[in-house]
Amino acid sequence: MVLHTRLTEMLGISVPVVQGGMQWVGVPQMVAAVSNAGGLGILTAFSQPNPEALRETIKETRRLTDKPFGVNITFLPAINPPDYGAFVRAAIEEDVRIFETAGNNPGPVIKYLKQNAAIVLHKCTTIRHAKSAIKMGVDVLSIDGFECAGHPGEEDIGGVVLLARAAQELNVPYIASGGFADGRGLAAALALGADGVNLGTRFLATVEAPIHQNIKEVLVKSTERDTIHIFRTLGNTARVYKNAVAKEVVRLERRPGGANFEDLRELVKGERGRKVYTEGDVDAGIWTAGIAVGLINDIPPCKELLDRMVREAEEIIGKMDSLRKPKAKL
Repeated sequence: MVLHTRLTEMLGISVPVVQGGMQWVGVPQMVAAVSNAGGLGILTAFSQPNPEALRETIKETRRLTDKPFGVNITFLPAINPPDYGAFVRAAIEEDVRIFETAGNNPGPVIKYLKQNAAIVLHKCTTIRHAKSAIKMGVDVLSIDGFECAGHPGEEDIGGVVLLARAAQELNVPYIASGGFADGRGLAAALALGADGVNLGTRFLATVEAPIHQNIKEVLVKSTERDTIHIFRTLGNTARVYKNAVAKEVVRLERRPGGANFEDLRELVKGERGRKVYTEGDVDAGIWTAGIAVGLINDIPPCKELLDRMVREAEEIIGKMDSLRKPKAKL
């Protein structure tokens, strides 16, 4: 059995698994490892300080793999927003033709990408937003349930219902995101109508992930109860690892009178979050993690992880297929 889907056909990959864009993690060694393993690796554009650095990162990735990979462009509120257009143009000029987009008001960038014959995979947390993205011309949707790391939206809809609704309402391929980490999840996503899965947290606990070994081991020891939501009172909910800093952010949000972003700025600075990955201090800053941490039990190479996921999914699908076959009469 081969897990051939519209996603694998469209992207030219052999395993229907996408490594979602992750700040500080979507770098060449990670991206190439996923793509060489048969999935789709995604470079995170804004892990780079400027468009020229992104160009060099794309070139480095090409030295590490001859397989397809993409670039993530995320539009989120920022104190000093990046020059989105310059980053996108740099990637297009380096002949990247697969993009993952996310966040608010992506229309102009999606239009530019489609004018340059790019395949666009857009992340959505509601069916309403997914339909809007289709009108913009996206090719694939990532349907992100409430279980996902990062920003799960404000409507708190779990993946099972959201994915089933996607099957009812959407006319383009979609992948499942949030809570997926193994072959059982991949099989479930396909059963719910998806053409693959998006993994983020699970890829943190791999040999090639460019983060401190201590954080990988923390992920293995963690359970599905070890994440928390911050920024709920600000209308910008984010699921992150439940550490001392995240708990303090929530405490400040819940105090009488609440908190604004200025009250939280020093706690949630990106520089602090990056130290988690570089220094291995779980409490150095805010870092994203989904409830898929409860399914992480080891730290394999990306190739071993994807091979195992495909094998497990095929076994489960095969068992389900056998249940449909009539038993021979005695």
